Amino acid sequence: MNGSQTKRTASSKKKKGSGLTMKKKEGLLGYLFASPWIIGFFIFTLYPVCSSLYYSFTSYNTLQSPKWIGLQNYIHMFTKDPLFFKSLWNTAFYAVLSVPLGIIAGVLVAMLLNQKVKGMRVFRTIFYLPTIASSVATALLWMWIMEPNFGILNTFLAKIGITGPGWLTDPAWSKPSLILMSLWSVGGGMLIYLAALQDVPVSLYESASLDGAGGLKQFFNITLPLITPTLFFNPITGIIGGLQVFNQAFIMTNGGPAYSTYFYAYHLYTKAFTDYSMGYASALAWVLLVITLVLSMIVFKTSNRWVYYDGEQ
Repeated sequence: MNGSQTKRTASSKKKKGSGLTMKKKEGLLGYLFASPWIIGFFIFTLYPVCSSLYYSFTSYNTLQSPKWIGLQNYIHMFTKDPLFFKSLWNTAFYAVLSVPLGIIAGVLVAMLLNQKVKGMRVFRTIFYLPTIASSVATALLWMWIMEPNFGILNTFLAKIGITGPGWLTDPAWSKPSLILMSLWSVGGGMLIYLAALQDVPVSLYESASLDGAGGLKQFFNITLPLITPTLFFNPITGIIGGLQVFNQAFIMTNGGPAYSTYFYAYHLYTKAFTDYSMGYASALAWVLLVITLVLSMIVFKTSNRWVYYDGEQ
């Protein structure tokens, strides 16, 4: 009896040992499959982020070794760089107008495309296509549309007796022109809003109709509250995208006229790749990160006042 029990105990220990070994093998196999992403994260994300933080406290031009200067880059930014505040103002102006307009236009287009009409899938595809178009191709297209002398937009305005402005050549119109152009890609947000609209129970609209509520009351009391989780998501992504606007100014206006489209990201790019002041550009990047985080946190902190989640009282 004692011998058989000893054999059972030994065999159970072997099974347990083999089980632990199998778990270790599965764990190692999992890390092996995830290793390309882990290696890529450390090399292409974590290391550049940590390096840029260090470079922001140095004088570094990529040709010589970085020299530690402490907070001099940040002091110069806020006290001696007039283009810092100019670019910050241009970016704030663009983001404050383009983000709300994009949300409003996206919701309105989504409501139109939520109707049960024959061929609606074709219209949804047409509205979404500009989103997947190349930003360079889109910029070149709009440069042609907004050309002051023979562009399509001013030609159309001339047909109805209106003299069109210099959309991209007049400092008063350059930023509004780029904001107008940003509505071209409203299809991305439209698709998300459309999914949210289709998730609203039809029974709520039927009950509201029986109670005598019109379309406007139904929108503000049923539709809008139930899609606020989606409305909460898009301002976050819109703020991040608005603060990083670069391609349009770089391709269409080169930051002009009179620095009217000289955005923050353009200023950062100029310092890094034109002036080769990588240390100062890194400091600009970290300031932009802080601004983005602060604005995102404000949206998060205020979300409990206007975002409604299904099931909440």
